[in-house]
Amino acid sequence: MKLSMLIATLFPVTPLAACARPEVVVMPVPGPVGATGATGATGDTGNTGNTGTAGTTGNTGSPGYDGAKGDTGKAGTDTTVIVVPPAASAPN
Repeated sequence: MKLSMLIATLFPVTPLAACARPEVVVMPVPGPVGATGATGATGDTGNTGNTGTAGTTGNTGSPGYDGAKGDTGKAGTDTTVIVVPPAASAPN
């Protein structure tokens, strides 16, 4: 009986011994942040370019001709003035 209990105890464990065990992966832990580096030097300012040459002035145009004179009206002898009444406003 002791032998059968020993075999019954070891038999279920045997297949587990043949199984592949998962590999343990160790993740590295980052260290503290280092100090900030020094600021770089400022570059030199470039040279200013030369000023360009001014262009020549254009020619002045010739003056225009005078327009034709209109006819003078004749003086009337009988004049009638017509006064137009204001337009009536539309009702609201």
